Amino acid sequence: MLSYDELTAPERELWDAFPEGRRVDLRTGSQEDDRVDAGGRWGHERRVRAAVIAALLLGANTTQPGAVACLRLAGARITGRLNLAGAQIAHALWLDGCWFEESVDLLGASTRTVVISDSRVPGIEADAANIEGVLDLRRSVVESLDSSPFNHVGTALSLTDARVSGGILLSGAEISAPGGWAVAAGGLVMEGGVFCNRGFVARGEVRLLGAQLPGGLFMKGARLEGPSERGVALALDNAVASTIDLSGGFTANGTVRLRGARISDSLSFAGAVLNGPAEGHGPSLVAPLVQTVDLDFTLAQAPSGTVDLRGAQVSYLYDSERSWPEVVELDGFVYGSIKTDEAGERREAVGQRDSVARRVAWIRRSPGYSPQPYEQLASWYRKAGHDDDARRVLLAKQRHRRGTLHAAARGWGHLLDLTVGYGYRPWLAGVWLLALTLLGTLSFSAGTPKPVQKGEGAPFQSFVYTLDLLIPIGGLGQRSAWYWPDGSLQWLAYLLIAFGWVLTTAVIAGVTRTVQKS
Repeated sequence: MLSYDELTAPERELWDAFPEGRRVDLRTGSQEDDRVDAGGRWGHERRVRAAVIAALLLGANTTQPGAVACLRLAGARITGRLNLAGAQIAHALWLDGCWFEESVDLLGASTRTVVISDSRVPGIEADAANIEGVLDLRRSVVESLDSSPFNHVGTALSLTDARVSGGILLSGAEISAPGGWAVAAGGLVMEGGVFCNRGFVARGEVRLLGAQLPGGLFMKGARLEGPSERGVALALDNAVASTIDLSGGFTANGTVRLRGARISDSLSFAGAVLNGPAEGHGPSLVAPLVQTVDLDFTLAQAPSGTVDLRGAQVSYLYDSERSWPEVVELDGFVYGSIKTDEAGERREAVGQRDSVARRVAWIRRSPGYSPQPYEQLASWYRKAGHDDDARRVLLAKQRHRRGTLHAAARGWGHLLDLTVGYGYRPWLAGVWLLALTLLGTLSFSAGTPKPVQKGEGAPFQSFVYTLDLLIPIGGLGQRSAWYWPDGSLQWLAYLLIAFGWVLTTAVIAGVTRTVQKS
C-alpha cells in the first residue's frame, strides 16, 4: 500500500486533487516540450507512477463529501503498467496528453468513463470490460501488444466481449498493429455509437465480428492503411448495427468483410475507396448475406478487387459508373430498387436508353452463369412498369445460358432465338411468316403447277398454296391438289413445309417457356 510520504511532488498533487475531481496539468506551456511523441524525454517533474493512478481509482484516498472524485491528469509521463484487470472502479479516468511507458490493462474490469486523449499508449487491453460511460481515445496513438488471453496475434486495442454503455470515440486516433489486429472487438456490445471519423488511421485489421452496434459505426474519412496477414482491413462479419457509414473518403487498403451483417438502416460507401489487398491479391468487399435497407455504393473510384454480394438483401441500391470492378458476385442478390448517381443527381435507373444493356453487362461481370441475377433484374423492371425491358433481360439470360450447353442444345437455342427470341419476341414469328409467304407467293406465281387429278380441287392460288404449305395443321385444299413438274419449285414447296413445322415448333416452345417462367 502506498503511503503519502513516498509520493513524488506531481504524485502528491494528483493525490490531493483526486477527491475533488480537480485537474492536474503537468505541461510546461511550450508546444515543443509538450509534444507527446517526445514524452520519453520528460523528466521526474512530469512522472507519475501507474501504481499511484491505480491506487486512487481503487479508493486509496477518501472521497471528500460534497464532491465527485475523479482522476484528471494532463501532460504526464506514466511509468509502469497501469494494471486494473478485474477491478471494480467507481470513478472516471481522464488522461490528456500523457505518455505511457507500458500498456493499460482493463481486462474484465468494471469502470466508469475512460478518457485517454491526445496520448501515446503501447496497447490497451479491455477484453470483457464493462464501461459505464464513454471510452474516449480521440487523437491518441495506440500501439501493438504482443499477445493477450483473448487474442493470439499482436493487438493494439482489445475490446473482445466488452460492453460499453456510452460511445467509443476514436476520431483522429492512430491505432497500429502492422500485420496484426489494430482493433480486436469481436462480440463487443454497445449502447452508443462507435466513431472513427476523419483522422482515424488503423494499421492492422479492425475486427468487430458479431459486434452489436445499435448506435452505429461511423468511419467517415477513416484510413485503414495496412491489413492483417490475411489481407483483411475491416471485419464486420455477423455484426448487428443501425448504421454503418464508410463514406466521405473512407479508404481501405485491404478487404472489407460484412458477411451476414444486419444493418437496420443504411450501409454507405459514398465516396469511399476500396483498394483491396496489395497487388489485387484478394477481394475488395466480401458481403454475402448482408441485410440492409439502403446500400449506397457510389464509390469514389472502382474497386481494385472483387465485390461479393451473393445472397445479400437490400431495399434500395445506389450506384454509379465507378461502383463496380471487373468481377462482381451477384448470385442471390435481392434488391427492391436501383438508383444511379449521375452528376450528383440520383434517379431511378429505368427508362434510359442504355439502362438494360448496362445492367446486363453488370450481371455478366459475375463468373459463370446463374439465372437468379437476371430474374431479379427482370422482376425489378416489371415492378417499375417496364415489361419490355424485363423481357429483354430474360432474353439475355437465355443467351447467356446457351453458352453453357452442349452443341445440339446450343443449335436449338440459336434457332429459338432467331425465330421467336426464346418466346420473348413472338412478333419475330410473324416477320418470318410474312417473308416466307411473300417468297412463296412470288415464286409460285411465276410457274405453272399441274393438278394431282384433273378436273378436281380448287383453282390454284399461289398465296393460298403458300399458306397451306406453311401451316402444318389442317389444310386449305391447295397443297394436296397441285404439284410441280419444275424440280426447283417442288423443292421450294418441301422447304416451306419444313420451315412451317420448325416455325410452329419454335413458337410453341418459346411461348411455353415464357408462360412457365411467368
